[in-house]
Amino acid sequence: MESSIAAPNELSRSLKSRHVSMITFGGIIGAGLFVGSSTAISTIGPAAVISYALAGFLVLLVMRMISEMAMAMPGTQTFPDFARAGVGNWAGFLVGWLYWYFWVVVIAIEAIAGAKIINSWFPMLEVWEIGVVLMAILTAVNLMSAKSYGEFEFWFASTKVVAIIAFILAAAAYATGVTSPDGPTFGNLTEHGGFAPAGIAVIFVGVSTTIFSLCGAEIATLAAAESEEGSSTIARMTISVSVRILIFFVLSILMIVSIVPWDEIEVGVSPFAQALRVMGYPAADLIMNSIVLVAVLSCLNSGIYITSRAMFGLAKNGDAPQSCVQLSKARVPARAILIASLFSYFALAASVLSPDRVFNFLVNASGAIMLFIYLLIAWAQLRLRAKYEAEAPERLKIKMWFHPFGTWGAIAGMLGVLALMGLSATHSIELWTSVLVSAAFLAAYWIKSRLKSGTPNA
Repeated sequence: MESSIAAPNELSRSLKSRHVSMITFGGIIGAGLFVGSSTAISTIGPAAVISYALAGFLVLLVMRMISEMAMAMPGTQTFPDFARAGVGNWAGFLVGWLYWYFWVVVIAIEAIAGAKIINSWFPMLEVWEIGVVLMAILTAVNLMSAKSYGEFEFWFASTKVVAIIAFILAAAAYATGVTSPDGPTFGNLTEHGGFAPAGIAVIFVGVSTTIFSLCGAEIATLAAAESEEGSSTIARMTISVSVRILIFFVLSILMIVSIVPWDEIEVGVSPFAQALRVMGYPAADLIMNSIVLVAVLSCLNSGIYITSRAMFGLAKNGDAPQSCVQLSKARVPARAILIASLFSYFALAASVLSPDRVFNFLVNASGAIMLFIYLLIAWAQLRLRAKYEAEAPERLKIKMWFHPFGTWGAIAGMLGVLALMGLSATHSIELWTSVLVSAAFLAAYWIKSRLKSGTPNA
């Protein structure tokens, strides 16, 4: 039973294990998979499966690093704090604010995706109007309590999990020829220009796009601070992450490119719906639009939660306005929630001004930002691992695979992706935009530090 007496700025521990588990699923499976995957497939071809597998493997390595640090530092739960402990205050500041920025953008993207679906059913409503209403509703849910957020997310995520498993099973039956009238359809993997029609380099550049839709497993590190289980939840997270990557992403993309010729995939149109149409489901669009809407609402719900907790953590460390530390009667950081929603409205307004380019641009730019965050996490893991091996090896209850080669391999992989982005004519501007955003936050940290050092008795 939760104690009725709590510290003034201590979050409630009202999330159960099932909540944290489904919150992890919910933050990952959204429009990035159901709709955004069309961009990766149409650009890369069937080899997009490899892009998703590589992106998933990199994310899995980072999750293992986070698990190691979470078990070694039981009093520290959020990964921005791992960066702070391992690299320095500037790294904690940068990771926290970049993550906040990343999810503010995600909220707007998911709101746009959900609004477009509802607009197709009710065309008399403007997309931006629907987006504003969706964000307002889920902001209200998050203001109610952490438990209300967890319950909404549990059912949202459960629906997505059931839907995607059903899709994989139905698609596998068709691709193998069990339900297909013309036999197996795996020929689509090599026909129409080959398995990698755009070349090998595009596969690796594609990781910068696909990794955006795979980000979200680290949400559990934030949710664990409000759960009954704490760091043990983080430790078990890596197994569910690996299963999620293999089943929900790699297998689903593999089934799609096996059933639908890659050059028939339309950018911005759910490839899942296209696959269902090929398989003979007459209500494919309605089915997928309904599922995507649930997925979008789930990610939107999680995005508001994450941004508020990220800002709450920053405020506790003096890196955000102290008013964001204050909790409401429901023990949620209400001001942090409202600030995140406000900035997401600005992002939504920006998307309305540039409806044709903003979706893919934000996806790629945010993907680069997550790589910056993951690189700092890897750096922190290397330094903390060396520290604990020398001072307290008993704390290392979970260890990074093939240390230090596993971490260095992940760093090399992420730096390689960034380098390929820089060499790409279409992606280089997005990389440098992400660098600019990061530099702006670093400048803000420098200004903050200078102001603090110049304050008497600071």
